[in-house]
Amino acid sequence: MKDSSSSIPHPLIAIIPVAVLICLLISCIFMFGSDSLSGGSQVALLFSSAVCIAISMLFYRTPWQVFEQQLSKTLGDIAITLFILLAVGMVAGSWMVSGVVPTIIYYGVQIISPRFFLVSACVICAIVSLLSGSSWTTIATIGLALLGIGKALGIDHAWTAGAIISGAYFGDKMSPLSDTTILASSVTGTDLFEHIRYMMYTTIPTFTITLIIFFTAGLWQGADAPLHVSEYTEGLASTFNISLWTLIVPLLTGILISRQVSSVITLFVSALLAGIVAIILQPHLLREIAGMATDTSITSITRGLAITYYGSTAIETGNASLNELVSTGGMAGMLNTIWLILCAMFFGSAMVASRMIISITQVIIRMANSCFSLVSSTVGTCLFLNLSTGDQFISIVLAADMYKETFRRQGFESRLLSRTTEDAATVTSVLIPWNTCGMTQSTVLGVPTLVYLPYCFFNLLSPLMSLLVAAIGWKIKRLSVK
Repeated sequence: MKDSSSSIPHPLIAIIPVAVLICLLISCIFMFGSDSLSGGSQVALLFSSAVCIAISMLFYRTPWQVFEQQLSKTLGDIAITLFILLAVGMVAGSWMVSGVVPTIIYYGVQIISPRFFLVSACVICAIVSLLSGSSWTTIATIGLALLGIGKALGIDHAWTAGAIISGAYFGDKMSPLSDTTILASSVTGTDLFEHIRYMMYTTIPTFTITLIIFFTAGLWQGADAPLHVSEYTEGLASTFNISLWTLIVPLLTGILISRQVSSVITLFVSALLAGIVAIILQPHLLREIAGMATDTSITSITRGLAITYYGSTAIETGNASLNELVSTGGMAGMLNTIWLILCAMFFGSAMVASRMIISITQVIIRMANSCFSLVSSTVGTCLFLNLSTGDQFISIVLAADMYKETFRRQGFESRLLSRTTEDAATVTSVLIPWNTCGMTQSTVLGVPTLVYLPYCFFNLLSPLMSLLVAAIGWKIKRLSVK
C-alpha cells in the first residue's frame, strides 16, 4: 500500500494556505495598521497553518506526527535565534542607558556632515558586518547609534534605516564568517571562498549603485541639521555623563567579534560590560529607571540595571523627540518579535510537512529550461520561500535542495546556485514583515518594515542584478564535460 504521507498535493491545492495567509495579512494591515505585528499577524499565521494542516490531514491522510516532527526540527534550528534576540534586547537597553549610544551620537552629529551621512552610514555598517559576519549584531549596535545620529541631523528615519540595512546585509553576505554565507556554500557543495569570489560579480555592482543613490540622496537631506544638532547635544549632555570611556564597550565588543566569538556570547558579554559602565557613569539614570531617584543605596542601582536589561525605560531629557530616541524595551521589547517568529515557523513547518512547498516549487522548476529561466526560477522560489516559511535559513536550504540536481543536469556550476540563493534569499528576508529578519530589524530600529523597505536599495537591487547578469551571461560558465 502506498504511503499516503509521501503524496504531493496538486499545486492549486497547495497554494490555498498561502492565498489565505495573504488575504488575512492584508486584512490585518487594513484593520490594525502598524500594530498588525502585535497580534493580528500572529493570528493570521496560525489560522493559515490550520488550513494547511486540515487540508493535508483530511484529503492526503498526513499523520499529525509528521507535523509535530517538522515543527520540532524547525524550532530546534531557530532556538539559538531566539536567544540572540533576547541578547539583542539586553544590548540595546544597556548600550543606551550606559551612555555608549548617547556618546556616539553626541560626537557623531558634530563630526559627520548631513550631506554625507547616508553613504557614510552604509559604508560603516558594511565594514562592521563584513568583520563580524552578522547583520543582526551590526544593526543592534552601531546601527542603533547611527539611527540616533541621523535623527539628530534631521535625516528621515526611513532613509537612515535603509542605509544601515543595506550596508549590514552587504557585509553579512560577503563575509566568510557569516552563517548564511557558510550555509549557502555548504548546502550547494561550493567552496566557501569560491562562493564569495563569484558573488562579487553581482554584489559589487549592486553595492556601488546603492552608494551612488545614498550619496545623491544625501545632498538633499538634513536641511535643519544645525537646529537638531544643538537640541540633541544639549539634551544628551544634560541627561547623560558623556564620556569617551563608554567607548570601551564597543571596543571590547569589536575584539570579541574579531576573534570570532559566538554571537550569543559576544552580545551577552557586551551587555554585561555596558551594565558595569552604567553603574559607574550613570547611577542617577539607573535610580530614575528604578523609580527610586532619591535612594542612593545599591538596591536602587541594581533594580534599575535589571529593568534596563529586561524591561522598558523612559528617560526624561527635556526634549520629546530625544526622549523617544533614548527609550528602550530590553528583552521584553523583543517578545512580540519572538511570538511572531514562532507563529511564522509554525506556518512554515506546516507547509514543509504537508509537502505543499514542494508542489508549488516543482511547477516553477519545470519552466526552467535556460540559464536565465533557471536563475529567475531560483530567485522566484527564494522569494516565495521567504514569504511562506518566514526564515532565510529555511529558504536557502530548501531552494538549494530543490535546484541542486537541476543545475547539475543542465550543466551549470554549483557556485551559480549558491550565489543566486544569497542574492535572492539572504538579502530579501529583511524586507518581509513576518520573516525573522524583517521582524527583528524593525523591532531593533523602531522603524516598521514596510516603511524602510523602499530605501533598502542593496536588498531590492540584488535579485534584479542576479537576473541581469544571468540574462547577459556574464561570467556564467558550464561544467566541463569529461
